[in-house]
Amino acid sequence: MVLRKTKIVATLGPASTSEEMIARLIVAGVNVVRLNFSHGSAQDHINRVEIVRKIATNLGRPVGVLCDLQGPKIRIGKFEQGKITLKTGDLFVLDADCDLGDQFHVGLDYKNLPQEVVAGNLLLLDDGRITLSVDRIKGNQIHCLVLTGGALSNNKGINLQGGGLAADALTKKDIEDLKTAVELEADYIAISFPKSAQDILSAKELVKKAGGTASIVAKIERAEAIGNLESIIEASDAIMVARGDLGVEVGDAAVPGLQKRMIRMARAQNKLVITATQMMESMISSPIPTRAEVSDVANAVLDGTDAVMLSAETATGQYPLETVQAVNRICIEAEKEYEGLHLARRRAQHLYHTDEAVAAAAIFTSQHLNVKAIAALTQSGNAAQWLSRADSSVPIYALSPDRVARRKLTLHRNVFPFPIEQSGKNRDEILREMEQVLLNNGAVQTDDTVLLTFGEPIGSPGGTNTLKIIKIGERRPT
Repeated sequence: MVLRKTKIVATLGPASTSEEMIARLIVAGVNVVRLNFSHGSAQDHINRVEIVRKIATNLGRPVGVLCDLQGPKIRIGKFEQGKITLKTGDLFVLDADCDLGDQFHVGLDYKNLPQEVVAGNLLLLDDGRITLSVDRIKGNQIHCLVLTGGALSNNKGINLQGGGLAADALTKKDIEDLKTAVELEADYIAISFPKSAQDILSAKELVKKAGGTASIVAKIERAEAIGNLESIIEASDAIMVARGDLGVEVGDAAVPGLQKRMIRMARAQNKLVITATQMMESMISSPIPTRAEVSDVANAVLDGTDAVMLSAETATGQYPLETVQAVNRICIEAEKEYEGLHLARRRAQHLYHTDEAVAAAAIFTSQHLNVKAIAALTQSGNAAQWLSRADSSVPIYALSPDRVARRKLTLHRNVFPFPIEQSGKNRDEILREMEQVLLNNGAVQTDDTVLLTFGEPIGSPGGTNTLKIIKIGERRPT
């Protein structure tokens, strides 16, 4: 069996709610499920997580849960007839006091927008499909000239070209949804539209107060976030390259370069990174991807992303299973071409942590011996994360007694978590148990050379400080 290093995040929705479909998606390669809190009730999300975890247990596979908060998505209101068609040259008003819109005006869910734009600003609606130029502000009304027309329906999003809107990253709805995410024991919580590190730190504090253990994912989708990338990544546990809204605010041509920069920066800070948005968009209605989509997924893999994410493709699309199968085979093929350029960069860096140094030693050794795998005994998952950042050419098996840590490790590139029981066992017994876990799960065979990393004394809190080379099945002194 070929192990895929890059992880797959799939959004659940109407097309992927049944137990049968969820099971098929997990078998096909989904590592983490995403719950989009822009849609559905709290109970809907709780029910889906219960199904996912029941199926994951039955299949014997850890599956992570990512709860994606809606954030301050700035939208127009609703139209009396559901939609209109704007033509280039039309005059159109965004009116914070309007209830139901018509051909001439529409309401706003973000009431402060008239106070935050000025004449000459460009407003991009429906992911940039419609462009409005702000002509003047009159009270709570924004009078606009349509530069690019088209069909416009209820609740479409609004972006200010170049960014600059002041909406807080965490809305009242987000704060309530965050509590729901903690209740259902989310492994990751994604914060939409953060502007600064403080937005991430505020979310972490809310999770802590609610008694949760979720890691925080910063979705980079505002123009302002680009100037604060370093500090946002430092404050976060992971980032998401959210190319939709980001592309609207900074321009589509800037996105590919930003994607590469963000992945590079996240890896340098030992943080996780998810690449998202429209990766297999055509497969919403087609059983096969376009060649451009194949290249897009492959390039994210070659950039070093930990995971690629599917949104509408699996939530509402006609071919959720076929989409996951396609991403699986694309990632496997792309990984054959991956040359570990990130490893070369990391070798040139100074090592500041003992566990990072052990990880670097394990990677170096694996490249100079005929090593089949690296097994990391880890309580928190940190040891496996260092190994993942160092681009191991062999699989990394994270052996942890902590189910929360194992679920979080489902997002790490080239890390495959297994449970291990270590309570009441001494050092040699635990090392033998590590070997047995690898054998029982088919990860290795007798006579394979394997690297073990662990912290001594075993069972005491602290980082990894030991690397051991063993041959599977070889008798050792007791």
